[in-house]
Amino acid sequence: MIGEFITTFFIFRHLRKMLRDAKQLPHWDRPLLGGMIASIAIVLAGAGIESIRPVALWIPYFFMGFILYAIYTREELTQAKSLMTAVVPFMAVSLVSNLVETITTEFYTSWQSYFEVAGVFSLVWMIVMLIITNKQNKALAIEREKALEEERQNKIMTKLKADLEVQVVERTAEITKQKEELQLALNDLKTTQNQLIHSEKMASLGALTAGIAHEIQNPLNFVNNFSDLNQELLSELRQAIKENDQEEIEALTNDLVANEKKVTQHGKRAEQIVKSMLQHSRSGSGEKELTDINALCDEYLHLSYHGYRAQDKSFQSDFKLDSFPDLPKVKVVPQDIGRVLLNLINNAFQAVQDVEKPEVIVSTQLSNGQIQISVSDNGPGIPDDIKDKIFQPFFTTKPTGEGTGLGLSMSYDIVTKGHGGTLELKTELGKGTTFIVQLPLS
Repeated sequence: MIGEFITTFFIFRHLRKMLRDAKQLPHWDRPLLGGMIASIAIVLAGAGIESIRPVALWIPYFFMGFILYAIYTREELTQAKSLMTAVVPFMAVSLVSNLVETITTEFYTSWQSYFEVAGVFSLVWMIVMLIITNKQNKALAIEREKALEEERQNKIMTKLKADLEVQVVERTAEITKQKEELQLALNDLKTTQNQLIHSEKMASLGALTAGIAHEIQNPLNFVNNFSDLNQELLSELRQAIKENDQEEIEALTNDLVANEKKVTQHGKRAEQIVKSMLQHSRSGSGEKELTDINALCDEYLHLSYHGYRAQDKSFQSDFKLDSFPDLPKVKVVPQDIGRVLLNLINNAFQAVQDVEKPEVIVSTQLSNGQIQISVSDNGPGIPDDIKDKIFQPFFTTKPTGEGTGLGLSMSYDIVTKGHGGTLELKTELGKGTTFIVQLPLS
């Protein structure tokens, strides 16, 4: 009897734990548990008091019946059916034995050994099945724990996803704001860059104008001198006509024609210088046209030198053009290539201003279908730590306020992007620097 009740109590405790884990404890849980504890006391007392033994005998079966009803009517206790498979045979054998013993003691006594064997087998069955069920329950508990953990993780991930979406929205708004600010800054930078480019063009135009002022003086002097001389010759020609001196008339006429050719020649020279200045000052890149590179180099070499002299009267330097004979004309934008030459030659004259015997050489060559223009000086050379920076926009070695740092950068873009050529640097400390421009013929 005690064994049956302990078994019933064990099953009840197991079911109670199952319900507690599922957070579904029924309203009858605590009263039933108290009743079972009281019944155990009665059963223990019934073992020594014959008057209450008949009552205590059936208490375990009452509780077992209640448990069976609960298991087969509550969905949350479905997993406990395997547990009942282990316990019911033992409880059934015990119930039959007690019923037979109560109804007919003689029959029970004669068959007692069979009832005991059946009880032993049912007990062994119960123990084995309980062990198996226990393992299954542990496995189910692990699976349930995994499922709960996955559920927890899913909740965490859902919360993280929601938080992440909020952060994405906030970050997107922040990035959009930064983009707008950067766009405004970029627009301001482009405006400033355009102003600096214009400033650089005006600076080179200023240097060009100073050179023109000196360069144009020579043809103007020739024009003025020959004009004065022609006036004197015309007076003499009138006198010779009056005197009908044919020989004198012929000589004076020849002199006038020769002088007029000189006036025309130097006038065209002045016109070409002014045209170069106007081309140099134009906005935009203009149209490409067939250009004599030798003539362009000669023109800008003289203009650069005289422009530098206009800034520093004490400056003196040897310079020359080493031109390739019969150099073919090439399609370029003359004012843009002129700008490149002016920047490179100006830099060369600046590099030799402190050299004892300064020299700047501009040379042209024809090689592998390309025209090569070299601007060389015998200055101090360019240090290695800044060689890689000289073509970068706004990089300058000049003192603050004396350079925009756009001259070489603009020259590089004009040659490479505007004309499909190359601009390279060769330099050696203490020996000088050479800039090499290569322009394709086609």
